[in-house]
Amino acid sequence: MLSFELISDAFDRLKKRVRHTELIYSHYYSEQFGLPLYFKCENLQRTGSFKIRGALNFMTSQSRENLLKGVITASAGNHAQGVAFSADLLGVAATVYMPEITPPQKVQSTRDYGADVILIGRNFDEACTAAIEAQKKSGALFVHPFDDELVMAGQGTIALEILDDLPDLSNLIVPVGGGGLISGVAAAIRELAPQVRIIGVESSAAPSMSASFIAGKPTEQPVKVTLADGIAVKLPGSKTMPVICEFVDEIIQVEEENIALAIVSLLEKTKMLVEGAGAVTLAAVLNHRIDALEGKTVCLLSGGNIDVKTIAQVVERGLIAGGRYLKLIVELDDHPGALADLADNIAAVRANIFHITHDRRAKSLAIGRTDVSLELETRGYEHINEIVSYLRGKGYNLAVI
Repeated sequence: MLSFELISDAFDRLKKRVRHTELIYSHYYSEQFGLPLYFKCENLQRTGSFKIRGALNFMTSQSRENLLKGVITASAGNHAQGVAFSADLLGVAATVYMPEITPPQKVQSTRDYGADVILIGRNFDEACTAAIEAQKKSGALFVHPFDDELVMAGQGTIALEILDDLPDLSNLIVPVGGGGLISGVAAAIRELAPQVRIIGVESSAAPSMSASFIAGKPTEQPVKVTLADGIAVKLPGSKTMPVICEFVDEIIQVEEENIALAIVSLLEKTKMLVEGAGAVTLAAVLNHRIDALEGKTVCLLSGGNIDVKTIAQVVERGLIAGGRYLKLIVELDDHPGALADLADNIAAVRANIFHITHDRRAKSLAIGRTDVSLELETRGYEHINEIVSYLRGKGYNLAVI
């Protein structure tokens, strides 16, 4: 089982090789929630994620003989970059199996560190199965993304940094997938500050850790497509689960729109870019998913590797979830001035038209009528309700989409 000695050794091994990431106090969120809230910014880590800690600790603990045939792994992206970076640092060949749906930015970044990338499978678990089969044939050293004591110990070094910067910590909120991060962090916290409340957060689209935590053993659950692809795991680790069951206080879930809103909120309020898996911790706080949260609280932002296409989709979803974006279809008489009148009424409630289109061809429309699709920038749900009520009060037949 994972020991504190392993974590302490990992800290000594890594302290000159990885970044002691910033612990940032958030004035805005602290005022919003009435408690001191901090962010542990592993999104600012080398390779953009905490995963470098576990990968590098594992590989620097090996003999040169063990590394002669190179290393092989499977990853949805962040562990891949950690392994590729570590292999390049040590002069070792690396092969990484990644799901076919992996964002292109993560694939290219892994290749940029010199690793061979093989895209295979619909999710992490299928890619991992392929990697294990390839490892048996090649004899390369397999670097597990989470279910290994050396990997877990490397991730646990984050807790030592947090306690060094904030000794009177009360709550630590941690993203959770296969369990490598939270098991390492929890083992360190329980040794040095056993009073700290440790809360794991997963996406409801990948609920295996909740099921496993309740069952007390690894329990497989189906995985849906999620913004938090870095923690989308069907089956947690057999080595991580005993540590989690012993040391972690609770596991909670957040929905996809909550994750999107958290990403957008972090961009706006802290100017930090955080990927979905990293933003689940703030999503839990924003949506009041954690009961009786008091005292100094740290949200661990585990990574910042998110591609441009995903950012665009996330921003739109986050704006919709936050009541900042409204889509309407309004039926009008198709005559000169009708659209101008509609625009005047929208201006009267201080909404901004972002996009507008006409459709005169719908079968449901009577002759001389037209549907106008509107996308509006709004100031929140109260403003949305005001807009809808005002337009209906002016006699407009409309639908919110």
